[in-house]
Amino acid sequence: MTSLIDRKSLEFSEKEPHSPEKDDFDATVSVVESGEGDEALRLVGRERVQQFSEEYNKRLRRKLDLVIPTICAAVYFTQFLDKTSLNYASIMGLPITGQHYNLVSLAFYLGFLVFEFPTVYIAQKLRIAKYLGCNIILWGIILMLHAVTTSFGSFFALRFLLGMCECCVAPILILIISMFYKKNEQATRVSWFYVMNGLTQVFGGFVAYGISFYDGNRIAPYKIVYLLLGGLAIIVGVVVILWLPDSPVHARILTKEERIAALERVRDDQGGTENKRLKKDQVIEALLDIRTWLIVLTTLLTSIPNGALSNFSNIIIKSFGYTSRQTLILSTPGGVVACITTLLCGWYSDRKNERMIPIVFALVPTIVGSAMLIGLNGKAGEKGALLFATYLIGTFGSALSTVYAYNASNTSGHTKKNTINAITLVSFALGNIIGTEIFQPKDAPAYIPGKIAIMVLLIVQLFVSFLLRWINLRLNVKKRAVLEEERARRGWTDADVQKERERHAFLDLTDKQNPFFIYTA
Repeated sequence: MTSLIDRKSLEFSEKEPHSPEKDDFDATVSVVESGEGDEALRLVGRERVQQFSEEYNKRLRRKLDLVIPTICAAVYFTQFLDKTSLNYASIMGLPITGQHYNLVSLAFYLGFLVFEFPTVYIAQKLRIAKYLGCNIILWGIILMLHAVTTSFGSFFALRFLLGMCECCVAPILILIISMFYKKNEQATRVSWFYVMNGLTQVFGGFVAYGISFYDGNRIAPYKIVYLLLGGLAIIVGVVVILWLPDSPVHARILTKEERIAALERVRDDQGGTENKRLKKDQVIEALLDIRTWLIVLTTLLTSIPNGALSNFSNIIIKSFGYTSRQTLILSTPGGVVACITTLLCGWYSDRKNERMIPIVFALVPTIVGSAMLIGLNGKAGEKGALLFATYLIGTFGSALSTVYAYNASNTSGHTKKNTINAITLVSFALGNIIGTEIFQPKDAPAYIPGKIAIMVLLIVQLFVSFLLRWINLRLNVKKRAVLEEERARRGWTDADVQKERERHAFLDLTDKQNPFFIYTA
């Protein structure tokens, strides 16, 4: 087992699995105090000592579903509205135009990029939900400040600070979902908050449409958008601080028995919950894992189109010959398409225990839509077909939702999880920075080079998805073979194997160190 288990971690017991070990819980305490083990060991032993019925676990999951995905969705709804506020403001009198508009779009992702690793490792040392809530309140204040300036420099600085505050959102939400939910529940719960990306497109479009009728002179319409969204963010931040649990160990919304049940429910998935100690070996393992860099490539290939379309989709629709008000309304069906795709891909991902195939499903319609926009360019009387193509393009957004679910299901070891989540979000920021430069003013109004780039990038991603899926399946075959060899050598029964699986669950081992960890393809 030397290839699978780090020798300084707690390995398979050399004792008989069923022999009495009176010092089991003393050992557990020492593991926690040394910083090696999972925080879960403060509530549960290294082996399962309490059993909960299926009905009890279903009730517990329903209770969690009422709170965790709901608040996560509110956070993501707020974040995506804030992030794309520039898109709405661009056709509501925003004084920033041309190349300056591109640079202000880019500033958000620069802040995101600069602060991603620091914010993830700061969060590891703190109560993550409280840290998230404070960041949300801060970015609400920053968003409202957009309404008091008109200069390029001020907008650039505020967007940069907004990116710094918002970069903690996805890593923290992924961690919370992975702590409370089993692998075959995670993609669905991630989709429940990620669907807010599409809903904000619908909501934001109608709100911006309503504000566009405002003809007063006291305040510009785009400033009203920033004041409303900033106030909403502050309210959501307070809700997060008060009610979103940091982990099963510290979940005030649960009784002590329910907290224990929440931990036992996810024990066999081998994902663990949290560990406050930053482990250098786990950082190194994350950097040397080929799958990490394939996820980086996946995130880049899907984020470059996102960076382009999240800030330019309304401008593209307006180029078909619609007015600003018509554009705001006509952009909303694209959000509905994104919502439906996200929920279907999340459901399929958990139902079939797949992560990469749903990404393929999400990308194909976008590739078709891009091809239509290129092929129909300049053809009179094709406004309806062009509009339909822009709606098809909205399906690709759910790919990142599945990447989040992939990270939650395929990474173990708290520091390794944080590192891979940070790398993923840095890739997201880089992709979006590149994406803001895809649609150049000189290519207006058709932006054909940008549309071709989107189509090519997503075609490449199809092949990357299949490669990543093949690697995970191959790793599972190797793990099963090594485990069977160990089982034969030690003469273990099924009960013995299960007992060892339980003992490894909360030792804060990485997915490579833990022989019982199974990857989701």
